[in-house]
Amino acid sequence: MRKVRLPPGPAVVDVLGAVLTDEDRGRIRHPAAGAVILFARNYENPDQLRILCEEIERLREPALPICADHEGGRVQRFREGFSPIPPMRELGRLWDRDHEAARQAARAIGYVIGAELGAHGVDFSFTPVLDLDYGASSVIGDRALHFDPTAVGALGSQLIIGLREAGMAAVGKHFPGHGFATADSHVAVPRDERNLKEIFTKDVLPYKTTIDAGLAAVMPAHVIFTQADAELAGYSKFWLQEVLRGRLGFQGLVFSDDLSMEGACVAGGPRERARAALAAGCDLVLLCNDPKGCDALLESLQGVSLSRLEAWEAMRKKGGRDLRKSVAYREAQQRLAAMVKGLEKPEMGTIVPIPENPS
Repeated sequence: MRKVRLPPGPAVVDVLGAVLTDEDRGRIRHPAAGAVILFARNYENPDQLRILCEEIERLREPALPICADHEGGRVQRFREGFSPIPPMRELGRLWDRDHEAARQAARAIGYVIGAELGAHGVDFSFTPVLDLDYGASSVIGDRALHFDPTAVGALGSQLIIGLREAGMAAVGKHFPGHGFATADSHVAVPRDERNLKEIFTKDVLPYKTTIDAGLAAVMPAHVIFTQADAELAGYSKFWLQEVLRGRLGFQGLVFSDDLSMEGACVAGGPRERARAALAAGCDLVLLCNDPKGCDALLESLQGVSLSRLEAWEAMRKKGGRDLRKSVAYREAQQRLAAMVKGLEKPEMGTIVPIPENPS
């Protein structure tokens, strides 16, 4: 099948299984498609993943970036043949004992994630999680680095640096913060009733630090912050334009969280959700695990262009060689192994299964 030459559109599409179907190829080649996201269902082994990514890359010119949720802990889409990454809370526990060791471990984890994903053809991961660990959100739980915004900013920045050294961009989530709201946005509409001063002095603070460290993209939360806006953060011009773009000066991409999640349904059907997200300031929108809905979404976005092309191009992995053969990778693996060995008893917290959504 010949490549189609098209500029990228604003939709991130998923694929059905471990090999592409004709339906998958049609969605990837659709003018509104702008990236491809993979899940655990798309993975069997390292060779299969590499072949899948190569076929996806051959379908478009320029090729669409390929992404996945590969944070570590409960949210690591590819396991066999990949290094097991501990939950991010373990970096926070290490921070409490030794700040510098935690920084080095975070940077090493970023490098390992970037090197391993890049070696198989994946361009970027939706990581790091920058939510604060208030102990309230079971869906965030041990995915959060720490409750202290200074620690989250410092460790998140080192993850970003490690990823960048491996040629990979980073996506911070879930702006401005999902850690305080108790409801799970996969199945409900979370609300955060706190005043803005508290949110700005705590939850937003890690974004200031990580933007300075080179954060390439942001994913907003499916959370309504009632003291700021009646809309979800991902549908809110206040959060995305006034705060993120204006006050924080962020110039990268904004990806919506998965619009198939219950938390996103307040805007109506898939087409209405996508339009609301784009109008608020999202650059790309995701609608996953819903092939018919994705088809309708793509058609509804026909002719909608992606304006931040340089930021989109920055999501492509950099460098062509397999970094798993490098000295830097071996050293990062050693730091990761030392961290894992030093965990006396990993504190897993309340384990809540994470649905296959990019969140």
